[in-house]
Amino acid sequence: MAKKVVVIGGGIIGLCSAYYLQKEGHQVTVIDKSSMDAGASYVNAGYLTPSHIIPLASPGMISKGLKYMFNSASPFYMKPRLDYDFLKWAWAFKKSSTPKKVDKAMPLIRDINLLSRDLYDELKTDIAFKDFHYERKGLLMYFQTQKEGDHEIKVAESAKRLGLASSILDMEGISKVETGISVNALGAVHYHCDGHTTPLNFMKLLKANLTKNGVKILKNEAVIDFKITKDKIKSIQTTTTNYHFDEVVLATGSWSGNLAKKLKLDLRIQAGKGYCIDELNPTNITMPAILLEAKMAVTPMIGFTRFAGTMEFSGINHQINKKRVNAIADGAKRFYNGLQINRASSANASCGLRPVSPDGLPYIGRVKHLNNLSIATGHAMMGWSLGPATGKLIAELISDKVTSLNISSYSPLRTF
Repeated sequence: MAKKVVVIGGGIIGLCSAYYLQKEGHQVTVIDKSSMDAGASYVNAGYLTPSHIIPLASPGMISKGLKYMFNSASPFYMKPRLDYDFLKWAWAFKKSSTPKKVDKAMPLIRDINLLSRDLYDELKTDIAFKDFHYERKGLLMYFQTQKEGDHEIKVAESAKRLGLASSILDMEGISKVETGISVNALGAVHYHCDGHTTPLNFMKLLKANLTKNGVKILKNEAVIDFKITKDKIKSIQTTTTNYHFDEVVLATGSWSGNLAKKLKLDLRIQAGKGYCIDELNPTNITMPAILLEAKMAVTPMIGFTRFAGTMEFSGINHQINKKRVNAIADGAKRFYNGLQINRASSANASCGLRPVSPDGLPYIGRVKHLNNLSIATGHAMMGWSLGPATGKLIAELISDKVTSLNISSYSPLRTF
């Protein structure tokens, strides 16, 4: 039965939810408080990453956070602050950072990433997405020290046990794969299961497709409250008017926690800020890569090369920390011989806020006390990779279908 569905949030997760909902025949409206042309869905590394099986909440991360707490240029930065929501989240993060919980999370991360990659493959065959930039060259993990290399090789071994293929490359092997530029690295792990895209390109095509297929998109309109009757959301109040829908999808990224409170839902989320530099001049880089010691990503996109990185927990803000931008530029130069990043490119650096759950798994599912609410958020650094899978699962839920994956482990009501 067709339903009237409102998707709150116009990032990759919200728009993919709208895409699969309209394909199921539902009448869909997307509401977003921004102009929908900036933020994490536009400044990410563009990776599809089945290889990223280790969640952010892993052994040793709390120690790193404490170590880097007073270094605002560090790749993993937690700004010291007395904030109750942050402290609750940090405690849940600590409890999630155990070997047992990481082992449990790895196949869950693999499965939803592989589903999403397959859906990206399907989208690429759709005539509406014929100009979609999507390449399956895999992903290189460069290391400059044996310590970092040994750690990544262990990760690759775990990935292989989960059916994800990879190769270990020495310097000569790197030069055969990255043929455009000389790389200063001791070696690399080449994951063959990954892909890369140009986010702005895909978001533009996705919005055009939604509009063409009757999805209403309301920009610059913030949701400020909900009217609840018994076990349902009866209406949504925005900055301009009230709306009535059969179903509501909450996909507001780093802002989801604040809106969830209005729904009497304790959704533990913190904003993890990431930065990017887009170099418009040719760099000759041909392969997407993670620079392990620099903790940053490099992606050749349409018309430019993107250098992205850092995880900064400093609350919801879009302030640009120049030290962190410079750290990204310096890290890239250490790995690529002769690389030049223009000052203008660094000066125009941008950032986005990624919604981070305590255990590294997204929140996807319904909540018991509101039977017409679905949650789709908390994807951390995998939001871009998991957009289509999340949208597909949400559409299946609302259409009362059996979901493509067992989503019980992604429950918004799970405990930590």
